[in-house]
Amino acid sequence: MADTQKLDAIIIGAGFGGLYMLHKLREQGLSALILEAGNGVGGTWYWNRYPGARCDIPSLEYCYSFSPELQAEWQWTERYAAQPEILKYLEHVADRFDLHRDIRLGTRVTSAHWDEAAKRWGIATETGDHFSVPYCIMATGNLSVAKMPDIAGIEDFKGALHHTADWPRDGVDFAGKRVGVIGTGSSGIQAVPVIAEDAAQVVVYQRTPSFAVPASNRPLTEADIVAIRADYDRLREEARSSFLGFFGGPMPGAAIEQSAEDRERRFEEAWRARTTGLLQAYEDLLVNEDSNATAADFARRKIKELVKDPETARRMTPTGYPLGARRLCSEIGYFEAMNRDNVTLVDVRETPIDRIDADGVIVGGVKQPLDMLVLATGFHAMTGALTQIDIQGAGGQCLKDQWADGPRSYLGLMVSGFPNMFMVTGPGSPSVLSNMVLSIEQHVDWIADCIGALKAKGAARIDPTGDAETAWMDHVDAVAQTTLFPKANTWYQGRTRDGRNVFMPYVGGVGPYRDTCNQIAADGYQGFAIGS
Repeated sequence: MADTQKLDAIIIGAGFGGLYMLHKLREQGLSALILEAGNGVGGTWYWNRYPGARCDIPSLEYCYSFSPELQAEWQWTERYAAQPEILKYLEHVADRFDLHRDIRLGTRVTSAHWDEAAKRWGIATETGDHFSVPYCIMATGNLSVAKMPDIAGIEDFKGALHHTADWPRDGVDFAGKRVGVIGTGSSGIQAVPVIAEDAAQVVVYQRTPSFAVPASNRPLTEADIVAIRADYDRLREEARSSFLGFFGGPMPGAAIEQSAEDRERRFEEAWRARTTGLLQAYEDLLVNEDSNATAADFARRKIKELVKDPETARRMTPTGYPLGARRLCSEIGYFEAMNRDNVTLVDVRETPIDRIDADGVIVGGVKQPLDMLVLATGFHAMTGALTQIDIQGAGGQCLKDQWADGPRSYLGLMVSGFPNMFMVTGPGSPSVLSNMVLSIEQHVDWIADCIGALKAKGAARIDPTGDAETAWMDHVDAVAQTTLFPKANTWYQGRTRDGRNVFMPYVGGVGPYRDTCNQIAADGYQGFAIGS
């Protein structure tokens, strides 16, 4: 097409992954453009502006490490940064590295089709733009497509309706409103305390209670920052070799082998230490069900201490799955909010929602009038952003069809049959079960090095073999089965068309995963077919 723009690479998404990918490709002298559906950079931190939105990884860890100058000049204000500060940081990154000139905002990609003869991707957008590139890089994020609840009558509700993953840019006024919040995962747990401060009434509709641990958030002092920066290089390197990608790993020992008194002491310290502290109190908590049960019982006792009404505490107490098998949530004032006179908890497992009508939610035949509904119902995790795009690989095969029996990839980086299409933290990589920024940097570096190696060889095409992909996905599943993660029904698991679960993240550890990726590259990209 005459109006088709030719570049070296198109990057889809302007979050942490897309911004660093653009910077990295520029360093290699390649022409690249980011296409971003939103009207600003930031990815998940652009869209998720709901009240209370905050990272559950310490700020000094949840940031880029590729630039010592950036690391030294940016001053985080809180131990766990809130959404506005993280968004401001990403806007600063885009300004500092002059990325905006190669970012096209308000541009949603509708299709990406591989042309085998040309060895290029043809990419089209909602606004009618067309691009032709040898490399297509999906930096679309793991949690970026909002999931609407399947509740009869929700389309009939006439009050204000907001999803936490697509929050109004100008905010929402809750003053004097009767607000229903559907969902008590991470977003709901963060939003409820803030909403309850202003709303006349808050009704929380809970399906599955979550384990939640105090964030122990506080302002960062100069001493905090100086102490980390003095040891940043070592801490970063240790994180890259660790299991989850955090500063400091799990404490040694097996919980079940310690005395009750020693366990209680360590759990109490861990409970107050950091969001993931309780899960890292012992090194066997994600693999030993008996040890995990001791930590889960501790967390349940904490809920009973913090929630005054015994019946509400009972409903909020997680049962039937191990601690950490579902996402361990970070809370600031959530349990206290449930003690407020204007907050009510409805357990929809015990009494399901019948339907929603024009002005309320009907449960057990009784209607609760509401002025506003807040949907904290999560995302089409891991695959949603990719399957929304019409992606067609070699021979016209469609990615959505390929993944109908569960997402498949090689290393979470590429999909067999889709040459030169890279994914940043795709299914089959540590991604959501790690420090995402650290995992993003590892993927971006690997992708950039791979493209550089291809250009040095004069190669035009790289594609994982079907055998390598199958072997990797078998390994991902085998590793998951050695842990407690599959013992909970979570969004970590994809659902196949015949009803089976497929565990999507790689839980073998950030460090071992990085070593595997590096070794594969060092061995001449073992498992990949490279063509001229």
